Amino acid sequence: MDIIPAKRLSGEINVPGDKSISHRAIMCGAIADGKTVVSGILDCDDCDYTLRAFKDMGVRIERAENRTTIYGAGPKGLADPGKPINTGNSGTSMRVLSGILAGQDFEATLTGEEGLSKRPMKRIIDPLMLMGSVISSAPGGFPPIRISPGKIKAIDYTLPVPSAQVKSAILFAGLYASGRTTVEEKIRSRDHTERMLKYFGADVKVDGLRVSINGPAKMSARDFGVPGDISSASFLAAGAVLLNNSKIRISRVSVNPTRTGILNIMSRMGARCGAINRVEGFEPYGDIEAESGPITGIDINENEIPGIIDELPIIFVLASLAKGRTVITGADELRVKETDRIASMKQNLDKMGAKMSIDRNRIVIDGVEKLKGARLKSYGDHRTCMSMAMAALCAEGASSIDDVECVNKSFPGFFKLLETIRS
Repeated sequence: MDIIPAKRLSGEINVPGDKSISHRAIMCGAIADGKTVVSGILDCDDCDYTLRAFKDMGVRIERAENRTTIYGAGPKGLADPGKPINTGNSGTSMRVLSGILAGQDFEATLTGEEGLSKRPMKRIIDPLMLMGSVISSAPGGFPPIRISPGKIKAIDYTLPVPSAQVKSAILFAGLYASGRTTVEEKIRSRDHTERMLKYFGADVKVDGLRVSINGPAKMSARDFGVPGDISSASFLAAGAVLLNNSKIRISRVSVNPTRTGILNIMSRMGARCGAINRVEGFEPYGDIEAESGPITGIDINENEIPGIIDELPIIFVLASLAKGRTVITGADELRVKETDRIASMKQNLDKMGAKMSIDRNRIVIDGVEKLKGARLKSYGDHRTCMSMAMAALCAEGASSIDDVECVNKSFPGFFKLLETIRS
């Protein structure tokens, strides 16, 4: 795809539903008792794999326009699919679904496409086996993974690496255990699972960095709406900050405190960007406003990384055009996403004349006055692709990006939406 630089971004828009919340809405609705109706579930490749997985396990799910109706089968009501469950390239589908499958009475195999097959699953296998699940995998703890019936027991577990997906797998498995399962984090990760489980009626308690669930538990169907994805909104907000004479409003976006790290980072850089019209609920939401203005480099430490892990690629772009130096430490988790996002972003930004260097776990970006158009690669990764699209809009000269269809993983219609606000 060819991308011509833009003069400005302006307008009021909506972004698709939050991907993390959408996954968990499907999962909770499927194992709750009763009919759950959810509006705004993200219609993307990743969430489609989660939907198909539960359909294959006998859950009736109907989609009509913006509404998804899930006829819950109850916690133990899933059926043997009779075939491997394909989770595509969705790490959330494979990791979190494993916790639910640990409590079922049938054997299930989870497979994925090439990108997912390279992502580490030992981080969920180890705690689930401690809980009594019987799991086997490819050598090294990689997919496919096979989960056999086992007697699930409650555990206290400290996450060695901050991960909402691993925490979620353990909490879902805790629904099937006798007693209280507790997960402790060293750094707080996104908390959509504990909010969702509690909203559906599970006995969940949060005490600082410790989250616990009392099982065995049943959940009751609940209706709600999924707010817009702040990760998706961040690309557009960054573009508005970087392009002169720009101002946009992105309506009804998730402002969950564990997800607003990107707003904090941009504010520290001096960006005119923030949330207004906040509405409280079990998942709070508000409007994001962003407008053009100067930004400066900052230091980002490892304790901040879990809250901005999906937004780091667009932060690299912001830092490349900020005044001064940005130093980021502890971002190694980016190397085990759909691609090595540190490498993919550096290779692309180097082509555009950015000054980005890597020294072990330390990323240093010295801002330049202008990026230049270039032939860019998405590496099949949605966040790399959208980040480089925003960089291309701000560059001098035209750019091109290959394999832009990968944005369908999280933000179908991204490029069409971009055309409506650019000039």
